Amino acid sequence: MQQFTFEQMIDETLCITGYDGDEPEVIIPDDFGGVPVTMLGDGIFKGHPEITSVRIPDAVVFMGGFVFDGCVNLHQLTLPAQLRDLFQYTFVRCGIEKIELPEHVSSIPPFAFKDCKQLRRVVCNAGLQRIHAWAFQGCDALTDLLHSAETEVSEQAF
Repeated sequence: MQQFTFEQMIDETLCITGYDGDEPEVIIPDDFGGVPVTMLGDGIFKGHPEITSVRIPDAVVFMGGFVFDGCVNLHQLTLPAQLRDLFQYTFVRCGIEKIELPEHVSSIPPFAFKDCKQLRRVVCNAGLQRIHAWAFQGCDALTDLLHSAETEVSEQAF
């Protein structure tokens, strides 16, 4: 069984603030009572190694810190097309192997993918402006980082 806690935001959308469950496949509802989910709060799936997949609603535009911390069996994740912002440590210590960043994400913050030991491939959108220092710190298997020539990549990104 999957249970979510949420908080209504000032714009009358919802932020998922907690998760309780033990299923490998997580499905985040598009809405609760007709109110759309647009944010994933800090640490909601932290410490859930049983998770192998997460379906994120298309309306999600923000993902907080430590959202997938320790989800070592989460190997692939499709991010919502409307996603704009990631926070530091969003994917820290998770098992993703490849990921594609949607067109509205303009930067990869510090430590976003820290210690993702199985991460091999990252495909960035054409609008990505900056990859910050330490974004991929400890990503020892990363061999493919595809981005436009205009993307500013910190010398300390890895």
